[in-house]
Amino acid sequence: MPSQAPTLTTMLEGLIGTLSVSSVTPAFDHSNRAVIDLLASWLESAGFRVEILALPGQPDKANLLATLGSGPGGLVLSGHTDTVPFDAHLWTHDPLKLTEAQGRLYGLGTSDMKSFLALAIEAARGLTATDLAQPLMILATADEESAMHGARALVEAGRPLGRYAVIGEPTGLRPVRLHKGVMGESIRLVGRSGHASDPALGNNALDGMYEVMGALMAWRSELADSHRHPDFKIPHPTLNLGHIHGGDNPNRICGECELHVDMRLLPGLSATDVRAELSRRVATVADRRGLAWFVEPLFEAIPPAETPAGSAIVRVAEGLTGHTAEAVNFGTEAPFLNQLGMETIVLGPGDIAQAHQPDEYLELDRIRPTLDLLRALIQRFCLR
Repeated sequence: MPSQAPTLTTMLEGLIGTLSVSSVTPAFDHSNRAVIDLLASWLESAGFRVEILALPGQPDKANLLATLGSGPGGLVLSGHTDTVPFDAHLWTHDPLKLTEAQGRLYGLGTSDMKSFLALAIEAARGLTATDLAQPLMILATADEESAMHGARALVEAGRPLGRYAVIGEPTGLRPVRLHKGVMGESIRLVGRSGHASDPALGNNALDGMYEVMGALMAWRSELADSHRHPDFKIPHPTLNLGHIHGGDNPNRICGECELHVDMRLLPGLSATDVRAELSRRVATVADRRGLAWFVEPLFEAIPPAETPAGSAIVRVAEGLTGHTAEAVNFGTEAPFLNQLGMETIVLGPGDIAQAHQPDEYLELDRIRPTLDLLRALIQRFCLR
């Protein structure tokens, strides 16, 4: 018989106490290998077959796949190992120390979402391969909070995993089967600077961007009218004008201007198609005004996700939680797991309101229901 993983509290303390920030800003980015090594040790002790999958070109980042049992189907319990950056001086509690207070567990990653990985291991405690008709897999990924390199690497490898997947992102233990896609785009116009006393001496990129912004706002209304999905609280795509910078001095004609936009796409919309239409609308303005234009992604788009309402994992999760599966506006790794042939839901004990802010916490009274829920899912999809 294999030895056992440490206690749940010990695992939670280890995960929260191990720094694994990921960020698109190199100064804030850290390796996740120390978290992966902890998980590997615990899962091997629990009898799982453990594979550490280094990310191509990133030796300090890795995914982990732990498997108990064998066969083509089964259930994947998935979580990401990284957290967002944090401002320690704004925390009441040490962000890198698990602290119990006021009926809560405080610490960076308690809600989003290191705790889920410890809870998944705890839910499998005592199981052996002979107990399983279909395999149980625990997947831990890298870089979800930055560029989703870990999930993208899994898709590139093309390796099939389980039949069904649960991603333990913070949903308040309410199942989620749909979310919007996320795009961030840079729009840059280049004109010609000159003395502000005579507009003919230059070509004002800021004037051109003003017109581009009007065109985008008109497009935003068109998108809202032409694309609807009633399951979403905001039932249409959104386009947010989030950041702009142009010029350098009021007495100079602005020679260059850049605008950053955020777009949230409904299932069925392709980031490639949306970017092409964005480019077309920018080009219409820029070409007429004699401005050079550039439309480039700020990051690789996160696709929308939709798992059918009739999927077994959706129906079972709805029955166990008493909640109809919902739609959310934030992005997850679900579309990538779906690309690998899984039917995926998002379902975890944390609350999105606690994510990405000081004094992040997980309610203690969520722990027992989460363990009961995970054990019921394992019973339904893996046990003999």
